[in-house]
Amino acid sequence: MSGESVTLTPKHYDKLGVLHVGVTHEGFVTVAGDVADIEDGQEITFDRTGVTVKRNGSEYVFSKAA
Repeated sequence: MSGESVTLTPKHYDKLGVLHVGVTHEGFVTVAGDVADIEDGQEITFDRTGVTVKRNGSEYVFSKAA
């Protein structure tokens, strides 16, 4: 299964395909207007977009399966 991903740090934003993603501040992420708190080591999936975010310290990996 291949897909696309982007790695961000706090106060950075990017696009994952057509979706806007970002880390507003440490522990707080946004995907296409949806927001969530995320703890270190946690992985969450945004149901509306299917984007998964995994936090490892100050790195946040946003990914979407193809």
